[in-house]
Amino acid sequence: MRDRRLTEQQNPASQEIDTLDPLGIVDLINAEDRKIAEAVGAEREAIAKALRLAEAAFRSGGRLIYVGAGTSGRLGVLDASEMPPTYGTDPAMVRGIIAGGSEALVRSQEGAEDHPADGAASIDDMEVDARDFVLGIATSGSTPYVHGAVNRAAERGARTGFLMCTPPSPELVKRLDVVIAPLVGPEVITGSTRMKAGTATKLVLNTITTGAMVRLGKVYGNLMVDLQVTCEKLQDRGERILQGMLDIDRAEATDLLAGAQGHVKTALVMGQLGVGADEARRHLEAASGVIADVVGTLDP
Repeated sequence: MRDRRLTEQQNPASQEIDTLDPLGIVDLINAEDRKIAEAVGAEREAIAKALRLAEAAFRSGGRLIYVGAGTSGRLGVLDASEMPPTYGTDPAMVRGIIAGGSEALVRSQEGAEDHPADGAASIDDMEVDARDFVLGIATSGSTPYVHGAVNRAAERGARTGFLMCTPPSPELVKRLDVVIAPLVGPEVITGSTRMKAGTATKLVLNTITTGAMVRLGKVYGNLMVDLQVTCEKLQDRGERILQGMLDIDRAEATDLLAGAQGHVKTALVMGQLGVGADEARRHLEAASGVIADVVGTLDP
C-alpha cells in the first residue's frame, strides 16, 4: 500500500536523477528547493500563532521547548543553541530535546525515536509546566517519541504545537494549540527529509524565535543590540553598532563596551544618556528591556 505521508512519497521529477550529470543534479535539486519558501509562506498564520505562544511563554517566565528526532531534533537543538550568543538570552529560555540525547547530535540513534514513553519521560525530566510552550518537530508527522512528548506536555498544562511537512489529521489540529504544516512535496531522494523538509523546518524555527526576540525588545531597528560580546567577531559587531548609532569612533565604542561588561544594549543606553552602567541597566529594567522606550526610535 502506498504510504500516505507526503514526505515518504516518490517525486516524479527526480525519478531519473541517477542518470544526470553533476550540473543536472544541482539544477534539479535547486528547482525543488525553490518550492520551500512558498510552502512556508502558506503557513504564515500558524507560524505567527506559534510566535505569539513563544512570546507569551517567555513573558510568563516559561520556555520554548523543541522536541524532535534525527534531523528534526538536531535543528531544534541548533535553533535553541543560537539564542544566547545572538540575543543574550539565558540558555534555559529556549531548549531543544532530541531522541537519543546528546549522542544523537553527532551519531544517528534511529531506534530512539520509536518509544513514546521516552518522549514523555524527557518532558517530565524537564519539569514542563503551564508556563511553557512545547513544539514537537517531526516532518513525517508520525514520530512516536515526539507524539509522546507533546502529549505529556499537554497533560502537564503546557501549550503545545507540532511542525510537520505532511497534511495533519483533523484530530491533531483540534487537540493542539497550533499545527504548522508547510507542504514542500516529496523529496528529491525519497524519504530524505533532511532536504526540503529540513530546510522548511529551519525557516520556520528561525522565524518563530527571531520574531519572539524582536517582540521582547532584543532588537533595535533591525540590529541585534542585546548580544553579549563573547568573541572577536561579536566584539567587532558590537563596536560597529555603537559607532553607527552613537556617531563615535572605534576607541570610544571599545571603552563603552568595556564599561557595560560587553553588553551592547547597556553600552548604547550609557552612550545615549550619558550615564553609568548601573543606571543604564535600571532604565532598561524599567522599560522591560525595550530599548526604544529608553532612547527613542531609530531615525531613518
